[in-house]
Amino acid sequence: MEEKIIKTEYSEVMQKSYIDYAMSVIIARALPDARDGLKPVQRRVLYDMHELGIRYDRPYRKSARIVGDTMGKYHPHGDSSIYEALVVMTQEFKKGLPLIDGHGNFGNIEGDGAAAMRYTEARLYKVTQEAFLSDLDKDVVDFIPNFDETEKEPAVLPVKFPNLLVNGSEGIAVGMATSIPPHNLGEVAEAVKAYMLDENITTRELMKYIKGPDFPTGGIVINKDELLGIYETGTGKIKIRGKVDIEKGKAGKTNVVISQIPYPMVGANIAKFLLDVAALSETKKTQDIVDISNQSSKEGIRIVIELKKDADVDNFINMLYKKTRLEDTFGVNMLAIADGRPEVMSLKQIIRHNAEFQFQVAARKYANLLAKERDRKEIQEGLIKACNVIDLVIEILRGSKDRAMAKACLVEGKVEGIKFRSRESKVMAAQLNFTEKQANAILEMRLYKLIGLELEALINEHEETMANIYRYEDILDRRESMIQVIVNELDAIRKAYAHPRKTVIENAAEAVYVEKKAEEMEVVFLMDRFGYTRTIDVSAYERNREAAEAENKYVFPCKNTGRVCIFTNTGQLHTVKVMDIPFGKFRDKGVPIDNISNFNGEKETVTAAFSQTSLNLYRLIFVTALGMMKVVDGGEFDVAKRTVAATKLLEGDEVISAVVLNEQKQIVLQSREGYFLKFDVEEIPEKKKNAVGVRGMKLGEKDRIEHVFYTRSGTDSFITYKEKTLDLGKLKAAKRDGKGTKVRV
Repeated sequence: MEEKIIKTEYSEVMQKSYIDYAMSVIIARALPDARDGLKPVQRRVLYDMHELGIRYDRPYRKSARIVGDTMGKYHPHGDSSIYEALVVMTQEFKKGLPLIDGHGNFGNIEGDGAAAMRYTEARLYKVTQEAFLSDLDKDVVDFIPNFDETEKEPAVLPVKFPNLLVNGSEGIAVGMATSIPPHNLGEVAEAVKAYMLDENITTRELMKYIKGPDFPTGGIVINKDELLGIYETGTGKIKIRGKVDIEKGKAGKTNVVISQIPYPMVGANIAKFLLDVAALSETKKTQDIVDISNQSSKEGIRIVIELKKDADVDNFINMLYKKTRLEDTFGVNMLAIADGRPEVMSLKQIIRHNAEFQFQVAARKYANLLAKERDRKEIQEGLIKACNVIDLVIEILRGSKDRAMAKACLVEGKVEGIKFRSRESKVMAAQLNFTEKQANAILEMRLYKLIGLELEALINEHEETMANIYRYEDILDRRESMIQVIVNELDAIRKAYAHPRKTVIENAAEAVYVEKKAEEMEVVFLMDRFGYTRTIDVSAYERNREAAEAENKYVFPCKNTGRVCIFTNTGQLHTVKVMDIPFGKFRDKGVPIDNISNFNGEKETVTAAFSQTSLNLYRLIFVTALGMMKVVDGGEFDVAKRTVAATKLLEGDEVISAVVLNEQKQIVLQSREGYFLKFDVEEIPEKKKNAVGVRGMKLGEKDRIEHVFYTRSGTDSFITYKEKTLDLGKLKAAKRDGKGTKVRV
């Protein structure tokens, strides 16, 4: 076979491939369908459970069986995504209306994950069976081939209410994401009814029924006036607070009790909230907290914060709103697949898409039911007619040689070959004109149907069938009748499964937190060689001075209202509020500097640390590994930003020394290869912090500055070099930018 090479532009191939991939993720995986509110994986799990017969009135089945069957038949994208979808559909703290009844550990609101699928069991809830899957046998939706075309799966489930609103949805696709909050089933049902009765209804009028989101965790939505704009555009931010109650505690203390949390706090953020509250106390943002306890259980959330007797409770609650996630935002982006493409929809558009879907489903349902009733009517009329001439029918059956001859007589009146008892019977038989369906029913009819009561029942069934035909024709011919049927189904669902609203909707004033000014006091900053830092009382430092200086790399006094400046080898300056540094006892471990600043311990090392107040009074000498140096006025480091560049570095260079200039007379640079250069500090020029500086010492190609020493007048300067003592005072003084003297010991 001759090889055929197709030449094409690489960028075009990449663009087309990426667009195909993006659309596959958007349509087939990440975004819900506006009609049933389900992503493909959710729809496939529910349909597979329906097919396996794992219904609400039957025993639970292992989740692993459900996941495996779904993956093998419909969703070949790995078991973890399928099980995760199954788990979420069981969690009542994430879904306004859970769809799957889980048995076993399916996680909890505090972020603990579900047990492995081999340990848990599941079955459908009754509402899922009735409102999502009950009409699949009536050909109300299209079925499409699965991934390998060995099975058929529904393109959409015939859901009887706007599940997209009731359960909401979250998903990240390629270049877009959806975030739809859950709503109250009863309110949504009433809004759908209002839309069906008046398709010109406005979003504002729909919001008379749907007050706003109804989160399963409750909480308080505080920007009620902004909801109309959010529901008209499909995008915006909903501000939500947890529910806070005040209770009397022991010994006159006050307990602040959090009984509902903001929806975004579900999961690990509850633990983060407790840590944030504890941090407020540790960093002295508040001194009102006596104790924090998480008393949550299956009955619900209960987080208790015990306050001191004289605490300003309102101010403390406002601080929680400001400083923690007790007040949070839910970003709304009502994006879903509508008419085969992703679309950001308003509240009315979502309801309209679902209502149109309901009409389509109802039209197909009742058209199929009507066809079945008409078939039943045809057969019933044939049987009634046959009973009226039963003697003739029996004569035809007895006189026929085979079934085909009898059927031909019943349908077409062919009497050739049939033996009749009389000429009258033959004449009457020739006039028969049953339909094929009627003839088949007559031929299959059992003799007990000839009993009087059975015949009466047949006549009653025919009357019922005629009533059904009239009803179905009325539903299909008159839109008002179809609306009434859909409304009746909505009312039945609402009555059976709706629950009272959990989330309060109101306009609340912005939380105003007046931060109490801390009483200024002198503390001592300690940081050990591992980067653990803390502050202690001056008196505690005085009692443990020797141990403090022996065990810590950086020790200096500072004000608790000030800042600490951390200089690193990469030339960065990280500033930390002293208030953010834990204050405690001398033997406390402290916290890593990484936790309270932008310092990255994996990429940086601390070169120096100072009180920002002291820097304002002095100048700083910088020396780098490549021998660059400069003096910088300490006032340049009086910055509010957490991280700034402290100096400019050449490629491959790093800061090895940063010291305060204070009475040093001479500087001694020691290189890795053993060269020493001593010269006056006055030779180092003063530069700006964004300057590289000047060269202090000429170095060999692979040589680097390793240590920097300073001498002061009237003091001895001895160092240990190669395990021997070296007197820096005896080194010959030279000029800056020299090669230095190689010291041999």
